[in-house]
Amino acid sequence: MIKYYIYILASKPFGTLYVGVTNNIERRVYEHKRKDFSGFTKKYGVNKLVYYEITDDINFAIKREKQLKKWNRDWKIKLIEDNNPKWEDLAEQV
Repeated sequence: MIKYYIYILASKPFGTLYVGVTNNIERRVYEHKRKDFSGFTKKYGVNKLVYYEITDDINFAIKREKQLKKWNRDWKIKLIEDNNPKWEDLAEQV
């Protein structure tokens, strides 16, 4: 069964945030860390995995990503703080 990940990356605690969705979190975080693609995450150094959710429903994953992208910054920070209060890089856990 394929798993889908909705994730939030940060440049540092309380820094720049990025919300994304992928079916291969290990590869995607690695790409962000290596700055393989030019764009927002490379420009702002957003490469620490600070939050993620897992689902087997691609439609839910896409819907949830869009929902989180619409959230204001304070709501995203609260979500991170509630689940990862030390803003640890969770890349090794996935």
